[in-house]
Amino acid sequence: MIVVDVNIVAYFLIEGEKTTSARELLRREPDWRLPALWRHEYLNVLATFVRKGGATIAEAQSLWRRGVQLLGPREQSVDMESALVLATDNQISAYDAQYSALPQQLRTVCITEDQRLLKTFPTLTRTMQAFASFLPPPVDTDEDGESK
Repeated sequence: MIVVDVNIVAYFLIEGEKTTSARELLRREPDWRLPALWRHEYLNVLATFVRKGGATIAEAQSLWRRGVQLLGPREQSVDMESALVLATDNQISAYDAQYSALPQQLRTVCITEDQRLLKTFPTLTRTMQAFASFLPPPVDTDEDGESK
């Protein structure tokens, strides 16, 4: 089990240079968890993507539905008081603190490409590449991370 931040979600669902890495991550570790916050952040990613010409609104809506279908069931409640402490102690946003509180709570790590989170929480965070180097060979899964 791992926690993933919204950037990993975006890399997984929106075709780009890191999509292959994000999909490999899901194949190799299919138990992804996220705070409910991911929905708000992902919606903002999609709105920005449309505004910058990366997708039509219809394409973004399809990406939204696919994300909710795949990741909605993987949402996990966050101990918000712990997130508040992490945010104030480390001078980060309460949003980012949720991606640090959740792996603490679940006794796992958060996979992120966010350099500030990686630097602030080196024991709780890993990049996709760093995490992949510690994983066993991939489990045979479909593109949504379900075992075949």
